Amino acid sequence: MIKRLIAGVFGIIILMLAVAIGLDQWISLRTQPYIYDEVQTLPHRQVGVVLGTSKYYRTGVINQYYLYRIQGAINAYNSGKVKYLLLSGDNAQQSYNEPSTMRRDLIAAGIPASDIVLDYAGFRTLDSIVRTRKVFDTNDFIIITQRFHCERALFIALHMGIQAQCFAVPSPKNMLSVRSREIFARLGALTDLYLLKREPRFLGPLIPIPAIHNIPDDAQGYPAVTPEQLLALQQQLEDEKKAAIAKAAADKAAADKAAEEQAAKLKAEQEANEAAQAETEDAAPQPEPAKPVGRNPFQQ
Repeated sequence: MIKRLIAGVFGIIILMLAVAIGLDQWISLRTQPYIYDEVQTLPHRQVGVVLGTSKYYRTGVINQYYLYRIQGAINAYNSGKVKYLLLSGDNAQQSYNEPSTMRRDLIAAGIPASDIVLDYAGFRTLDSIVRTRKVFDTNDFIIITQRFHCERALFIALHMGIQAQCFAVPSPKNMLSVRSREIFARLGALTDLYLLKREPRFLGPLIPIPAIHNIPDDAQGYPAVTPEQLLALQQQLEDEKKAAIAKAAADKAAADKAAEEQAAKLKAEQEANEAAQAETEDAAPQPEPAKPVGRNPFQQ
């Protein structure tokens, strides 16, 4: 019995791994026609979207994925393949700001500040891709990131009806662990798209690219959601979550109280009915016992 149970568990695990790998390969094949490895073959588009990542690892070592994406953005811009660079990344903490970090490095490389647009609310790949369309009013653009990331980003774009291509920049040599995690990231993306049908966490006001603007050299950029607005929105979400939890608890307490009152009412009614039935039985006249019929001594 135990051997059969263990064999069944292993069978389920193997089946799940096979399904995960199959879905991973399906996404790769589905997006293959839209990926370009060489900047020379890249089509001309107005906007290039650079997907953010941290510049340094926690150990302080520089992130090679970041360097390749920045260099890819520089190459795409200098070759004339894109006119504007939209830097989409995470700015969830004041000490961590992916778009501003990328902007500084791109300006240092000679990219004009006026051709750089910042998106501070690119928390996930889904957010970055959908916000490019809905917030920055761009439907046909170049994504700049590594190939494995290209495939997931393009799959999201295709599912959302967004036209996009991807410039696949090089990846570091030792990326087995990253590629393994990508399988689970793709399963998460499929869950978001087909089951949860998620939308970006924030959608700010419409900011078309290009927009009429003047940006000084020391400007941070013009985000659709400023860091201050982002913190306010996060606080609002936390307050709404706390209010929802409190309301759910109050509703449950009210429901439990109503159920107790209903149970007590039913019990009282039952006891009253039993008492009334008992009184009725006590008040009813009891029939007199029948007299025994004796034998007539005068009858023969």
